[in-house]
Amino acid sequence: MHRYYIYILTNKLLTVLYIGVTNDLSRRVYEHRNKLVEGFTQKYNMSKLVHYEEYPSILEAIAREKQLKHWERKWKDELISKSNPEWKDLSEKWKVSTL
Repeated sequence: MHRYYIYILTNKLLTVLYIGVTNDLSRRVYEHRNKLVEGFTQKYNMSKLVHYEEYPSILEAIAREKQLKHWERKWKDELISKSNPEWKDLSEKWKVSTL
């Protein structure tokens, strides 16, 4: 069975959010954290995983990603706070290392 994820990253100051989709969440967080992904996440030092959701199909995950990208920041903050009130880095338990 395949698994697909939408995820939300932020920086240490919690000022910027990034929403993405992947089929390997641990690998993707590692890539962002180690700046292996050029662009927005690298520029804004997005390395803290604060929210993710799992889906059985890529189409569902992409639909959810698109939905969240159109949300107001306030709604995204509320979504994160609901499942992760302290905005902890959820990838810490996976021991996703940095360079």
